[in-house]
Amino acid sequence: MLSFDFGKAAARPPVIEHQGVRLRAAELGDYPAWSALRRASRAHLTRWEPDWSDEEMTLDAFRLRLKSYDRQHRAGAGLALYVFEAGGDTLVGGVTLTDIRLHASQSATIGYWIGETYLRRGFGLWAVEAALRYGFGELRLNRIEAACQPGNAASRALLLKAGFVEEGFARDYLYINGAWRDHLLFARTARDYCGAPPQPKG
Repeated sequence: MLSFDFGKAAARPPVIEHQGVRLRAAELGDYPAWSALRRASRAHLTRWEPDWSDEEMTLDAFRLRLKSYDRQHRAGAGLALYVFEAGGDTLVGGVTLTDIRLHASQSATIGYWIGETYLRRGFGLWAVEAALRYGFGELRLNRIEAACQPGNAASRALLLKAGFVEEGFARDYLYINGAWRDHLLFARTARDYCGAPPQPKG
């Protein structure tokens, strides 16, 4: 059952099941699968996100990553979940809700990645849909925003299929692999999702 005590993060991040995926918080035992998937997908992923150093892929760096996820969740500022194939423990990617803003804004930014082996199998769309359900339900957000580079046709198609509306074009939006990259801007609102906006609190 969903709780609607808006503004107070749960003690533990949620486990969300939707279609062919299960979303849950990362655990230390996920390191081998995460490391292997990220390394195998590096050429694909770094077309659209910042490249990473070897130091960022170590077990110690992964521990720090988990601590950062936990701090953000406890502060109500972000939620990072790993995406697993439903019915098993196969890691296929990740999804985040970051920059969660309450009060008058009640908004967040969604991000996602899927390992190259698991592309075009529905995992990305299901993960985004699951995060939207949680964001508009449990968190009572009014607006969830997303961005992708103009050349990322697959990501743009995913967002449109998930009900996002393309709203604009941001020049030099993110610094990725040595250059500032333009991005297309998208959003989905609670009015789009369930027909009515939430009542602001606080």
